[in-house]
Amino acid sequence: MSRTTHATSRIDRRTLLLAGGTAVAASAAGWGAGTGPRSATAAPPAGVHTASRRLPGGTNRPVGTGTTLEAASAFPGGTGYRRMRPGPAWPAVVRTDLADAGGGRDARRTPLGCFVQFTDLHVVDVQSPLRYEYLRGQTASAWRPQEALSVAGAVALVERVNALRGGPNTGLPVSFVMTTGDNTDNNSSIELDWFLAVMSGGRITPNSGDPRSYEGVQDSGLELYWHPGSGLRDADKRAGFPRIDGFLDAALRTVHSPGLSVPWYSTVGNHDRLPGGCYAAGDPVLAGFVTGSRKLESLPGPEGAALWKAVRKGRDPQGEIFKDVLRRYAGRMRTVTLDERRAPYTPKEYVARHLQERWAGKGPAGHGYTAANLESGRMYYTFAVAEGVVGVSLDTTDAGGHYEGSLGTAQLRWLERTLERHADASVIVFSHHTSTTMRNLHPDPARPGETRHGGDEVVALLHEHPCVAAWINGHSHRNRITPHRHPDAARSFWEISTASHIDDPQLVRVVELADNHDGTLSLFTTLIESAAPYRTDFGDLSQTGLAALYRELAHNAPGARPGKAGEPGDRNTELLLKKP
Repeated sequence: MSRTTHATSRIDRRTLLLAGGTAVAASAAGWGAGTGPRSATAAPPAGVHTASRRLPGGTNRPVGTGTTLEAASAFPGGTGYRRMRPGPAWPAVVRTDLADAGGGRDARRTPLGCFVQFTDLHVVDVQSPLRYEYLRGQTASAWRPQEALSVAGAVALVERVNALRGGPNTGLPVSFVMTTGDNTDNNSSIELDWFLAVMSGGRITPNSGDPRSYEGVQDSGLELYWHPGSGLRDADKRAGFPRIDGFLDAALRTVHSPGLSVPWYSTVGNHDRLPGGCYAAGDPVLAGFVTGSRKLESLPGPEGAALWKAVRKGRDPQGEIFKDVLRRYAGRMRTVTLDERRAPYTPKEYVARHLQERWAGKGPAGHGYTAANLESGRMYYTFAVAEGVVGVSLDTTDAGGHYEGSLGTAQLRWLERTLERHADASVIVFSHHTSTTMRNLHPDPARPGETRHGGDEVVALLHEHPCVAAWINGHSHRNRITPHRHPDAARSFWEISTASHIDDPQLVRVVELADNHDGTLSLFTTLIESAAPYRTDFGDLSQTGLAALYRELAHNAPGARPGKAGEPGDRNTELLLKKP
């Protein structure tokens, strides 16, 4: 049975839509504002609203203030460029795949913890010579019309978290934010500084190379890219994209981040550890190219197709095919201003930068990483989520190359010992890769004799330990919540995968955990968008105006895959599971 068929039948049989505290049965497959065409057989459930909900202690407060329980972006209209508007709320869905929902649990439950997950921010230096925008014809992720605004978009997300009044289901204040990797786009030092300033607060000038002008593909004269400030009839303008004079100048202006008002933790992803997100680190040719003065902006279609196939299939983890392309097409490269700040950073430099006092923000020092991580070079750790709840942050990136992940034996054994040590707690595991994208078993160049382990082995290990409540991750750029069942119900757990904040629909999650005092726990997941306004104005190139455009441009990006928001059961949920 396909996942789509399974998910649809699961929602029809086993979910309830919460409507003002009353459960309303509905068929919810494929419905949601702003997610592209609806399923031909689905319609919005009639009468669903989420205006208020009774919380522990008898208090009433608005549900989801600033969340998609209150409103979500929508894009009414047909073909062509679609303008963003506020749309209807997304309903909350109770999922009983792993445990039944007992009556009266709302009045009985004890809140345990509340936090926010960021993932795949991809804070990006759009002028970097190492970027492969010329593969846009092969994959929409090679270049996006909105990505010059990634810093403004990320800051608006920080502003949204700072404005949250607490968890919409438990009322607990948000205690921390966890980023689950791909915080940067291209393993670049300048991107790392920008990311840290977004999270901890500071001024960011999202410009590299020439400090006075833009030197990227959006003024190249090539029709492959949107040229917002010119009359060129590029491919995006033919698809309805607007002309916005002054856009590129505005995109390079200094942005101010207030920094998160709560502590934050950091998990590493493949774009953080690997040049291009897919090539083994430490290559001097790639390091010299990214800090140099030549940039490739176009490639013949057959060459692009061959290069992308090698990347997608994991056939070029050392970047040899990529470097050969750069050598052969050196004569058609553009001259740009070299910038040493674009240099790749090592794992130890990543940890050391997190430990710097200027990036301390609201803490904790190192944002999960410690002096021991710095000394060992290991990028995995544990931390306290709440009393009786332990977080485990993994490093699922394979240093041998390729964008999929795995764990080395040393880390897998560390994870096993960690779960044994916290058998009496509830454990939440964080990683960048999902269980289905951990299929890359290239050996780590630093540990050539060490076996690599894929997602199936990690799932099997987590099943051995009833303390595991959830595995939270990103990487796939889509919302998906997967129940991992075990014959012993107490050994089942939820996998919660969340969409990227660089691609549509640019969502992150509030996660809340509660004890229902009936032998079950509830994990609540609630999606939030940034603080940017829903309505955009092409004449408003302020920081706020650019953050709004960031979301609208992402929705309209040609070639972007639909459905990344997931089904209703992958969005705002209550996930039931047995207590061990």
